Amino acid sequence: MSRHGGRQTEQRKAEHIDICLNRDVAGQGISTGLEAYRFRHSALPEIDFAEIRLNSSFLGKQLEAPLMISSMTGGTKEAADINRRIAEAAESRGWAMGLGSVRAAIEHPELAATFRVRDVAPSIPVLANLGAVQLNYGYGVDHCRRAVELSGADGLVLHLNSMQELFQPEGNTNFKGLLKKIEQVCRELKVPVGVKEVGWGIRGDLAQALSEAGVSFIDVAGAGGTSWSQVERYRSRDPIRSEAAAAFAGWGLPTAACIREVRSRLPEAVLIGSGGLANGVDAAKALALGADIAAFGRSVLASAVQSAESLNRLFERIEFELKAVLFGTGAATVRELKESSPLESVYA
Repeated sequence: MSRHGGRQTEQRKAEHIDICLNRDVAGQGISTGLEAYRFRHSALPEIDFAEIRLNSSFLGKQLEAPLMISSMTGGTKEAADINRRIAEAAESRGWAMGLGSVRAAIEHPELAATFRVRDVAPSIPVLANLGAVQLNYGYGVDHCRRAVELSGADGLVLHLNSMQELFQPEGNTNFKGLLKKIEQVCRELKVPVGVKEVGWGIRGDLAQALSEAGVSFIDVAGAGGTSWSQVERYRSRDPIRSEAAAAFAGWGLPTAACIREVRSRLPEAVLIGSGGLANGVDAAKALALGADIAAFGRSVLASAVQSAESLNRLFERIEFELKAVLFGTGAATVRELKESSPLESVYA
């Protein structure tokens, strides 16, 4: 790759951050589906709020809460600062963390430092990240291994972003035969390999196929939050793609529906619920619907850019909100919350 290519990659990442912070990139005419559920209040919870515990585990590591920051960014100086702030906050609170696509660092080693957070996050689960479609564009198991090694990650997530690639000016759109290649990566890599969407959701039948291919965990990343077709719309200089993106602002599968469908198909799977989560109540709903981990993306980006203090305050608030749901439903642990089936449809 040329140095010019490295500058293009860095520019694209910088544009993504700027657009996500300053433009309306939420899906239009579609929601997460979480608002269709409410918790049944317990007027006499019979528990001490001070004794509520959120402890969980992921990839063999203990978490203080079943919470995660989804893969977002890397490859620029600003992204490096964001990643380190997130990593420090996640380490202090005991959350898991996903890194943005490490492809930039594989192709341009001078960017590798923007993905290195182990010095500030030595104990939490950290996930490296690559686009699955790159397996059709010259990438293989060695590149996946390199992504894990250069970031010091505990596992690898391969993201599925077909619609983003379609609307992206530099997009790669050959997704043919990827399942077999994902299976090969799962078989040969010595760390857990997961798959996530980027905001349009994963159906139950695909989740089952991925599980049968050897995928260790699935992040549904449903619709209702960031729409990456809208993000790429603001970057596109192609009037056809730019205008067409508006027609896809409501595309995707709602987060709540994805969690329920995947869990019903795969009762034992490790499932991450993400896509438009904004607070601890959303996280609690994702967990009660069947997710093992609730993950946040763009909703934490502004705080991560602002300051470490702002980010830590946000993490603390989300945890308090999650604990408050447990208290309000009479659950002392997340496991009790999930087992008590405290959700009901607002349309019932």
